[in-house]
Amino acid sequence: MIQTTLDIATIRKDFPILARKVNGHPLVYLDNAATSQTPKAVIDTIVDYYSRYNSNIHRGVHALSQEATDAYEQARAKLQLHFNVAKIHEIIFTSGTTHSINLVANGFASILEEGDEILVSAMEHHSNIVPWQMLSEKTGAVLRVIPMDESGDLLMDKYEQLLNERTKLVFCNHVSNALGTINPIEEIIAKAHAVGAAVLIDGAQAAAHLVADLQALDVDFYTASAHKMCGPTGVGILYGKESWLKQLPPYQGGGEMIAEVTFEKTTYADLPHKFEAGTPNICGGIAFGAALDYLQSIGFEAIAQYEDELLNYATEQLLKIEGLKIYGTARHKTSVISFNVGNLHPYDIGTILDKLGIAVRTGHHCAQPIMDFYQIPGTIRASFSFYNTREEVDILVEGIKKAVAMLS
Repeated sequence: MIQTTLDIATIRKDFPILARKVNGHPLVYLDNAATSQTPKAVIDTIVDYYSRYNSNIHRGVHALSQEATDAYEQARAKLQLHFNVAKIHEIIFTSGTTHSINLVANGFASILEEGDEILVSAMEHHSNIVPWQMLSEKTGAVLRVIPMDESGDLLMDKYEQLLNERTKLVFCNHVSNALGTINPIEEIIAKAHAVGAAVLIDGAQAAAHLVADLQALDVDFYTASAHKMCGPTGVGILYGKESWLKQLPPYQGGGEMIAEVTFEKTTYADLPHKFEAGTPNICGGIAFGAALDYLQSIGFEAIAQYEDELLNYATEQLLKIEGLKIYGTARHKTSVISFNVGNLHPYDIGTILDKLGIAVRTGHHCAQPIMDFYQIPGTIRASFSFYNTREEVDILVEGIKKAVAMLS
């Protein structure tokens, strides 16, 4: 029996979409690692913005512009406090984690030299692989891979062997989107710093489940996306240490990121505006703050406890299905289960589950090297959030059994 302090029935009422039906069945939404659902408090914030004070920010002297600017900057302050960031201008608003990573990669193109080495873990999302490959092609830097084992844990002894005086950058996700593994980022950061390397941690999958204290971690860069945290799509943050953000060149040129422009020379604005060219996703930033307020009202500790209980129950029940294999069995995990059943193709099972109103993700989850490691085409991924229930796990299990019976 799940022991939780959360009132899940009341929480579910905060999410209008959970009341709908799909293909005649009540929606069972288990694709939270791709995008979490949005509570009414956040939806109301979006409607309020466009209904009452929609305006461009920072430039206007009129009342609407000032209101929008205040709300946008208040959201930045909420994120600073949540992630325990020393200086508010170390929080850069971006369009999401992919944008954030590319911003850093673009900046290091002017710093790295041929023969420098950069390390990436074997379990990264494509957005934390491809930009570094592009950076290597531009600079002549060498990309090396931190290997993983069958359970989905990084081989930390191999990581230590890869580090040397030529290592300039290390990239690792805090939590694997495909396997749910919580990586030992404290150790990764400390060992990288010991050889003088900078570290970027992709926090997209972690931020919805746990709170990262960025000052305590002493990380150089950290990313997060609002849509994984009950917020809207198209907005996220990059945290960067002030010393690094001052050293990196702007990623884009345009309005807002300038101090003075002439046809002879342009000088750049101070942080954070140096990296925030053009009109931002104003409503998205404000709604990100509202989503954070909502999650904090529930409590990240309570969320983590409940999701862990749900993960344990789901793992236990799924393993009762004959032929089902789970990929990613690390001891430290968030509420993600990737699995296959026998030789059945994950897409076929996922399609049948959809007909039953059950939303799961199938494929390589933008983590194709992981699938190559396991020598499989992909997996079925069920990812749980604090608004999911034990009953939904049971529906998933029965749905898989039906799918297997139909496909066998």
